[in-house]
Amino acid sequence: MAADRSTFPYSHTPILSLNYLYNMNEKDGISLRLKMSIWFKRIFDRVGNEKLKLNLLRAVPFWIASLLTGLIAVFYSKIFLLAENNASSVFKAFHWLLFIITPICFLLAWWLVQRFEKYAGGSGIPQVMAAIELANPRDNEKIRKLLSIRVIVIKIVSSFFMILGGGVVGREGPTIQIAGSVFRKVNQLLPAWWPKISKRNMIMTGAAAGLAAAFNTPLGGIVFAIEELTKTHISYFRTALFTAVIIAGLTAQGLFGPYLYLGYPVIKGLSAFIFLGVILVALIAGLGGSLSGRIMLSFMNVRSRLKKQNQKIVFVLICGLVVALLGFMTNTEMIGSGKSIMTQVLFTSDKYLPWYAPLVRMTGSIFSFSTGAAGGVFAPALSSGACIGSVLSGWMNLTDSNTNLLILSGMVGFLTGITRTPFTSSIIVLEMTDRHNLIFYLMLAGMVASMASLLVDKHSLYDRLKVRYLKEIEQESLKPNA
Repeated sequence: MAADRSTFPYSHTPILSLNYLYNMNEKDGISLRLKMSIWFKRIFDRVGNEKLKLNLLRAVPFWIASLLTGLIAVFYSKIFLLAENNASSVFKAFHWLLFIITPICFLLAWWLVQRFEKYAGGSGIPQVMAAIELANPRDNEKIRKLLSIRVIVIKIVSSFFMILGGGVVGREGPTIQIAGSVFRKVNQLLPAWWPKISKRNMIMTGAAAGLAAAFNTPLGGIVFAIEELTKTHISYFRTALFTAVIIAGLTAQGLFGPYLYLGYPVIKGLSAFIFLGVILVALIAGLGGSLSGRIMLSFMNVRSRLKKQNQKIVFVLICGLVVALLGFMTNTEMIGSGKSIMTQVLFTSDKYLPWYAPLVRMTGSIFSFSTGAAGGVFAPALSSGACIGSVLSGWMNLTDSNTNLLILSGMVGFLTGITRTPFTSSIIVLEMTDRHNLIFYLMLAGMVASMASLLVDKHSLYDRLKVRYLKEIEQESLKPNA
């Protein structure tokens, strides 16, 4: 019979020898995990300064979770990029394969979520938001459905197949749910004698670390945690938040090397009246982002009303065929995460996209996300905004520098329309391009887009989905066999 940690006679004494610990076995009722717990306690009990010891004990779980988050984020980004590059090469060489590979990959990605972990579908950010709201001992089982090791595995594999099939999805939102799951699991594994750490703060910090590792944007991760995930004053968890973002980001940089998500676009000699173009682009992009969110929700409502399995399969296959048709009729670069589009319009002479480019990106994102498979909307939103900025700049015949500014403003505006986080959107775009002299233009774009998006919907896509997840989990908990 396993020993109860609360009554184990050595749980509060630092006098055990390592040899004695390792000579214990399961017959003595001592597991390896409990042995390690006792050993760590013995080490920390040697620290004479009680305040220092308490601070160390509170910090170590964040350090460990942040390191794991950085490692997983790098692994995830590498396989995601590998799948996207391979899909792009195949589809460029054999356009017709879109109509075979895309529907099959969509169906497989959807099936993995439905069969093994339905809350691993979609972006992942609404699930984290719901978990934060449920962060109390009474709802531990509900949180487990949203954040767990199984969620991590299914999230990675499902989104891998989505991008392999040309799905218009990103990895940034999924990375946030993965990070939240890692931090929650580390918190769960803490022994009984460890100082208690707030589940809510642990999950919020994990989400910030995940965003920082995904985009290499530490400030973006911090602002995201404050603006999107919590109303709590930052003083309650600022040290944990800062250290988690730093460790996760440094881990990713250590394996990737120092890098920018996009690069250094040329911005010089801006027109004195370019702010008017920023306002126009932000207005259109904010409306477009908010409208995309509303349409996604409508499509998801249609899917949720389908009761028969074959009806759901047909729905997913239709979504896959629509995305395949978009890629076939336009350009395979128009599907996928969209990073290649952003790179093209910011760093090549081919800066002006055709008028239909924003519509293709928006439509592809809507049909990809509506399947219910894993995949985020951050990168697709950024690329849709970039398309809007590119098209309008072409119509206005702007210089390269002015065009780059409107492209970046469109990225901020569209992301704000989806997320309703203007400051987070501004900081993310600022950090991924390292163009700090544009901060006021980008903040202007975020604020204009935020106000414009309210004309379509007062709530963000994430807020709507968070409420949906909370209702679903509550209904499941009320079932007799739950």
